[in-house]
Amino acid sequence: MGTFKIEGGHQLHGEIIPQGAKNEALQILCAVLLTPEEVTVNNIPDIIDVNKLIDLLKNLGVKVKKLGKGTYSFKADDIDLDYLQTEQFKQDGRGLRGSIMLVGPLLARFGKGYIPKPGGDKIGRRRLDTHFEGFIKLGAKFRYNREEHFYGVEAQKLKGTYMLLDEASVTGTANIVMAAVLAEGTTTIYNAACEPYLQQLCKMLLRMGAKISGIGSNLLTIEGVDSLGGTEHTMLPDMIEIGSWVGLAAMTQSELTIKDVSWKDLGQIPNAFQKLGITLEKKDDDIYIPKHTNGYEVQNYIDGSILTLADAPWPGLTPDLLSILLVVATQAKGEVVIHQKMFESRLFFVDKLLDMGAKIILCDPHRATVIGHDFKSTLKATTMVSPDIRAGVSLLIAALSAKGTSIIHNIEQIDRGYENIEERLRNIGARIERI
Repeated sequence: MGTFKIEGGHQLHGEIIPQGAKNEALQILCAVLLTPEEVTVNNIPDIIDVNKLIDLLKNLGVKVKKLGKGTYSFKADDIDLDYLQTEQFKQDGRGLRGSIMLVGPLLARFGKGYIPKPGGDKIGRRRLDTHFEGFIKLGAKFRYNREEHFYGVEAQKLKGTYMLLDEASVTGTANIVMAAVLAEGTTTIYNAACEPYLQQLCKMLLRMGAKISGIGSNLLTIEGVDSLGGTEHTMLPDMIEIGSWVGLAAMTQSELTIKDVSWKDLGQIPNAFQKLGITLEKKDDDIYIPKHTNGYEVQNYIDGSILTLADAPWPGLTPDLLSILLVVATQAKGEVVIHQKMFESRLFFVDKLLDMGAKIILCDPHRATVIGHDFKSTLKATTMVSPDIRAGVSLLIAALSAKGTSIIHNIEQIDRGYENIEERLRNIGARIERI
């Protein structure tokens, strides 16, 4: 189990370039299975979850070539479907949440898709019903082995249909879209997710020859085609990492510039930080955060009532940033309620922040009230364990702002979502080492 040793309490300075988007990568890499032709993908982040998926594709028979930093070519012209029934696949697939999105492309192109119950973060239940209900509506037969937690769908030919999704699941929508592009006839998906990463997937599929309309809305119409061709795709910068660096700058009262952030795809993220009183300046396509020498003050609602920051489907605030916003609020002037609607275990990391001296009331599994210190007192260094990707980075931000030396164990969770994080932090003046 890896460990970070962090000497906190130092201001940072400089520029940081965000990595390619993790959540987009998991969708895009699964989509290469939809064609036997070569697909080239740029700006792929070098992180554990993405590298696991690339290895999974190799084991399936996809020819993978690394063409340069963050650039790979994929050719799925000789897929080994027998691998899907092996114990090795059951083991490999369990270790990665994004493996569920292999099912749609495999079902569409080969008539069968299997997956073990995926693992990943310990942040609460993540239902797969939306995925499989979509496949069933497209004409697939579903089976589930309870003893082995092994899911399967099979169909001779998928047929387009109308469906109203029970929730606007991003991965569920992506999976159903990838299945529907090769189905016979027209598929209409209402209450579809419309996150920028899903828009990116749809645009990539269009370049491959798919017929999709309504991109960017919650109503997608897909006319099935017989086959798809190769393409080249470049991934967006990771909006969650961008939000992490904004939070880091505020908490350490540092002057930072985040380069090439694709402002138009950030949605509510800048607004959420501004509600906490943090100054963000748009400079071309960069975010400049000045030193918050005098701190930052939470903006209450116009009637004076306490601010609530809550997650919601796009264009609402992404749930992946609430852990970061919660940590940033611990040094704000004022109070804020953090309402994590989607996952019931994601706020449980606040006990580590309480150990560091934060003032937080955990109201229930979904809501926490944070009373900010306004930098009148700093957080205290401590030893802690990272429970998931976003909580891990939130604790890392807290440790970098705290006086003294902190230890964070189980940093593999952070490595799952953040590329080469300690070196990039050292480049802007952080005192952090991997031990």
